[in-house]
Amino acid sequence: MVLRRLLPLIFCLCVMGTSAAWSADDGSMSVQVKQSQVRTAPSFLARIMATLNYGDRVYIVSRQGTWVQVFLASAGVKGWVHSSALTTQKIVLKAGAADVNKTATSDELALAGKGFNKKVEGEYRNKNKNLDYAPIDRMEQMKVSQSAIRKFLKKGAVSPQGGAQ
Repeated sequence: MVLRRLLPLIFCLCVMGTSAAWSADDGSMSVQVKQSQVRTAPSFLARIMATLNYGDRVYIVSRQGTWVQVFLASAGVKGWVHSSALTTQKIVLKAGAADVNKTATSDELALAGKGFNKKVEGEYRNKNKNLDYAPIDRMEQMKVSQSAIRKFLKKGAVSPQGGAQ
């Protein structure tokens, strides 16, 4: 009899505890890399639907292995992003988006978020004057299309794990 009277109270306490947990974590994550792609399937070879930039917020829909299905509210897009591109920390760019865009490039914002900037790079170059950065600079400029990647994999008979091709 006492248990019957306590059950509604226990249920209410459980619901209140659950709602407090949901309000603390809204199920969103921030993009922690310079750029990442939202894909149609959990695979680096799946079609790209949208591009995310450093600091963008996405809402988590589901998870599959190392992939996270996300909803990007600003574009109305639902797709897959590799978990290495996301963080649970909220990345907030102060001074208003318009001011930030005028004063810092997305490269600079991404590097600053990782603690790396032009000053740090300059100090590293000064300490390592014998290093040749030209190959790295060229590599950073390289762009490989999705179709070229697919052709390369097909020619080499490589079948990647984890998703659509």
